Amino acid sequence: MSHIAITDARGRLASIIDDARREPVYLTRRNRPVAAVIDAEQLDQLLEDAEELADIRAVDAAWEETEQLGETPVPWDDVKRDLGLAL
Repeated sequence: MSHIAITDARGRLASIIDDARREPVYLTRRNRPVAAVIDAEQLDQLLEDAEELADIRAVDAAWEETEQLGETPVPWDDVKRDLGLAL
């Protein structure tokens, strides 16, 4: 993982992009990371993983709420039948 000052990065964009294909390149201002350049495929995977994790957390929260309220979940087969989706 490399760090480069924004002022130095201005003239090195092509090489920073090449470096970012291997590992993230952190852009710094006053020696503090303020942004990162990463490979586009890696970013896509991170965003996909984050969405999946958000879905998992939402399911966990729904189950927790169901337990707290003492409710019984409706079986999926019943839901499909009620919506006319059962085959």
